[in-house]
Amino acid sequence: MQPTILITNDDGITAPGIRNLIDSVKDLGKVFVVAPDAPQSGMGHAITIGKPLRLDPVNVFEDLGVAAWQCSGTPVDCVKLANDIILHGRKADICLSGINHGSNASINVIYSGTMSAAMEAAVEGIPSAGFSLQDFTFNADFTVSKIVARAVTKRILTRSVPEHLLLNVNIPKLQPKDFKGIKICRQADAKWAENFEHRKDPRGRDYYWMTGKFMSRDQGEDTDIAALNAGYASIVPVSIDLTDEGTRNWLLQKYPDLS
Repeated sequence: MQPTILITNDDGITAPGIRNLIDSVKDLGKVFVVAPDAPQSGMGHAITIGKPLRLDPVNVFEDLGVAAWQCSGTPVDCVKLANDIILHGRKADICLSGINHGSNASINVIYSGTMSAAMEAAVEGIPSAGFSLQDFTFNADFTVSKIVARAVTKRILTRSVPEHLLLNVNIPKLQPKDFKGIKICRQADAKWAENFEHRKDPRGRDYYWMTGKFMSRDQGEDTDIAALNAGYASIVPVSIDLTDEGTRNWLLQKYPDLS
């Protein structure tokens, strides 16, 4: 029996990245697509609870032979609806999210709708991977990304994997001739240094526009940022258990009376 492949994203169902992801794996199993009807970048693990959700079939990937639905909600909503409505409670064999336009390396994993969709699937015990390309442009070249996405998907489908497997896969903006390969990495210690520009709208009312600069404080050669800078795609295994074991053990030793 063909494996069931669930594909979603956060850039919206018409984004080039999701089409390239579908094209890279469409022959590896039975593909179902459920994705937002509009861009949902930066939504993190948000879910819709205050208004009804719409789920409509669309023919945007008919040329690829793939059934698709667009959802009015968040990327996480898409995965929840796919599992419950489209697959009728039957687990997909793998969930792929992306290919995102823009990096989700390092701290970006926290804000990413791409990764949160994959994380939601991992919570349900579905092996999952989120794919992101270091190129924000609409007409980005996804050639290398498709090579990486296909290789990672084939490995997950053909190997025994841990329960709740979740991979954050980032791809450098390079031509195939300059691409070095894939590295297993750790998440770099980096953050956004944000600024809020004070502006006024045409009615004279104040508003603020967030800007910022991405800053890495991590010089380690084993990080996702280092791999990307060196021309490699990075894979960071992500845990859905957010317990900080080091701090937990410190608290148990420092404050044993609290336990």
